[in-house]
Amino acid sequence: MSSLVVNTNLSALDAYNNLNTTNEALSTAISRLSSGLQIQTAADNPSGYVISQGLLSQTNGYGQAVSNAQNGVSVLQTAEGALNQITSVLQTMDQLALANANSGATDTTAMQANQDQFSALQTQIDQIAQSTQFGTQQLLNGNYANQTFQIGAFVGGVNEITVSIPTVTSSALGVSSTQASIGTYTAASNAVSAVQAAISTVNAYEAQVGATQNELQSVIQNLTVGQQNMKSAYSSIVDVNMAKEMTAFTTDQILMQSGIAMLSQAQQAPSLVLKLLG
Repeated sequence: MSSLVVNTNLSALDAYNNLNTTNEALSTAISRLSSGLQIQTAADNPSGYVISQGLLSQTNGYGQAVSNAQNGVSVLQTAEGALNQITSVLQTMDQLALANANSGATDTTAMQANQDQFSALQTQIDQIAQSTQFGTQQLLNGNYANQTFQIGAFVGGVNEITVSIPTVTSSALGVSSTQASIGTYTAASNAVSAVQAAISTVNAYEAQVGATQNELQSVIQNLTVGQQNMKSAYSSIVDVNMAKEMTAFTTDQILMQSGIAMLSQAQQAPSLVLKLLG
């Protein structure tokens, strides 16, 4: 259609529409460059937004699972330290029992002194078992049983690990004041067997706790790698390619300037009709 009309300036309308399109593209480029994100709302990319939010949720879940597993390691390290102390106490008790079982060289005064120390150590075992705790949770008195650590981004199955720490009071170990004494040669001989059995039991518990620690450490390493991969996938969807977007921004700026210039020229086209009228 000819541009030499007055009522309808199609060239100006066309330039105006192109200018609006360029302006929208320029606004999008500015928004992306200023935020560093190519998906800020669901309107930007509905399917990409849904996928990215799922990845973000899983990434955050991995992060919390790492923290949970690290707390689990701290719990077990606390328990392991206390178990190691109990083992040390039992080793001393074993020495005292062996000393009092040596009837050929230990007199009654020495036996009583050893018995007093033996009794104090029995009390110390119970004190350790009752006072060892993580936060408000007691670990060694039998209350820490079937405790669940959430070590994954989802619930159930491999995302959880159940931990129990056995009771290590003097009674549970068979070396309480009612179960073992070294006040006589015969009692001391029997106490040797009881204490050495307790040492073996606590050693087995320590090995169990140590194995669980190693398992959690392995889980932490695996979760850390998984979290990195999730972050990478999330970034590839959501984060803007700054170089590519800057190129688009520069192009849009040029088109914006030329569009404004052409709109101005198109608006002047009807004035050519005046020459015909002249």
